[in-house]
Amino acid sequence: MRLAFILDPIEHLKAYKDSSVAMMRAAAARGHQVFSIQRPDLSWREDRVMARAQHLTPTADNAAWYVPGEVTTVALTEFDAVLMRQDPPFDFEYLTATWLLERAVQAGARVYNDPRAVRDHSEKLAITEFAEFTAPTWVARDAGDLNAFIDEMGDTILKPLDGMGGAGIFRVRADDPNRNAIIETLTELGRHTIMAQRYLPQIAEGDKRVLIIGGEVVPYSLARIPKAGETRGNLAAGGRGVAMPLTEREREIAEALAPTLWARGLLIVGLDVIGGHLTEVNVTSPTCMVEIHDQQGFDVATRVIETLEAAA
Repeated sequence: MRLAFILDPIEHLKAYKDSSVAMMRAAAARGHQVFSIQRPDLSWREDRVMARAQHLTPTADNAAWYVPGEVTTVALTEFDAVLMRQDPPFDFEYLTATWLLERAVQAGARVYNDPRAVRDHSEKLAITEFAEFTAPTWVARDAGDLNAFIDEMGDTILKPLDGMGGAGIFRVRADDPNRNAIIETLTELGRHTIMAQRYLPQIAEGDKRVLIIGGEVVPYSLARIPKAGETRGNLAAGGRGVAMPLTEREREIAEALAPTLWARGLLIVGLDVIGGHLTEVNVTSPTCMVEIHDQQGFDVATRVIETLEAAA
């Protein structure tokens, strides 16, 4: 197969832990050709979505993880599959990319995750579809509403709807003298909607990343455990990743969501679960494949490639 990956700038990828690199290595190991596309290189002309694509030969060397090959301009329909693997922010340029990729799908390209599904699944707000699995949550921009929720819960987490890696997340208690300033900052004086959730003390045991590949639940999670003095478990915020078998509750949540998400064309999904509560549904560029493989021996990246092979 010819597989194209739409990536963040490849010189910034950390090959030793990057899930996209792991998938490219797994694809090459199974005899497939791998190509890299940068989002600015997508274009549309005369009813075809085109891209400048560079052929890559992945290596095992994390310092120089690929050998660059020829760059050609091709229609996305010429690939057996295209994987959109770009990090947020989900800004207008990201939105534009989903529109272009949707045109490619209509022309016959196989794009994962499905661009319309990515557009329709805000990684924070997607949990509202599955409220039976969530902790008490209030999505609002009005300071009075948010303050009322903080008073009711006593201990809360406030976070923007478009962040990643733990950026902009605050723990706010009812007696916090800075609560109004935090609300003003996150909402930009009421101009932006944010999410408030009851604080879950089980975060000390880890913010669990549960992966779903092609509708099948990976049997291990990666618990992102906060460092001392930190509320956030995100690896980008200094959290420590520990791979472990799913709990009964985590499997229940994942298996309940998996058929619906796969039916929408979401090949790779990363659920975030804290203390048995669903907190996010990640669909842009879910990670943690390498840590699970290294610690538990379950090769998530190869499972992705096998799923693409079966669907070809």
